[in-house]
Amino acid sequence: MRILITGATGFVGKQLVKSLGEHQLIILTRNVSNGKSLLGSHHQYWQTLADKPDLNDIDAVINLAGEPIVNKRWSNKQKKLICDSRWDITSALTQLIRKSTNPPHTFISASAIGYYGRQGNTPIDETSGFNAEFSHDICQEWENIALQAQSQHTRVCITRIGIVLGKNGGALAKMLPPFKLGLGGPIGNGEQGMSWIHIDDLIRLLCYLLSNPNLQGIYNATAPQPVSNAEFAKALGSALNRPTKITTPPLALRLAMGEMSELLTTGQFVLPKRTLAAGFGFQYRDINSALQQVIN
Repeated sequence: MRILITGATGFVGKQLVKSLGEHQLIILTRNVSNGKSLLGSHHQYWQTLADKPDLNDIDAVINLAGEPIVNKRWSNKQKKLICDSRWDITSALTQLIRKSTNPPHTFISASAIGYYGRQGNTPIDETSGFNAEFSHDICQEWENIALQAQSQHTRVCITRIGIVLGKNGGALAKMLPPFKLGLGGPIGNGEQGMSWIHIDDLIRLLCYLLSNPNLQGIYNATAPQPVSNAEFAKALGSALNRPTKITTPPLALRLAMGEMSELLTTGQFVLPKRTLAAGFGFQYRDINSALQQVIN
């Protein structure tokens, strides 16, 4: 297949490119030299979609692009960047798909479990409602734009991705330094949900959605066993053989990170109900085995 990928130079994108090596990949990136350095020069590279009249020669599109949500404090400027970096590229892809006389048969577009907002301790799935806040607003518009590409010729799959656990990047890279020093532990009372997925399972899920033409709609990209923040801290300490006794006060995070701290002090217990019903099997279902694999 000829597959167009956005966000290919990111943490997840780099692993996805490796897994799709048998296909002809077109990488959309503003920095082609950096893309070739990270991913190899044997792929085709596009710098922009502005000069493309349609996507008639593309079989599938996988859209992973977006400014990291925890990259910087959420100023109004940063919030706009977070939104625009997702909405603009997704809108451009959707418009090109709709203009195509022979459009891609599959459009897989990323979203996040931030769609649900804070949910307390009640488990939720793809059919659950949401709490309106910034993270939901980002994801709702992101998804709505992608779903406009749906037609009798193009199926759209949305992956609501949880905390991705893998080596050398993602959320875990930011968590590891204090835990390695024995300074890690729960945040606040540690009861807030952490819905996670091992990066290998996320890549396998994206490939599964790509190769199963009967699948479309919303899929939670989270392991079947979400955990509390306290359970996560304990599992990470165990994998590192370090204590996890130090509690981080929510107020300290609020002072340091502002509104963005709510991603850490609140959470959700997200279940992949539709993902499992679609026949996808997770390799890493519990947090201990996942973290042991990543760390060791």
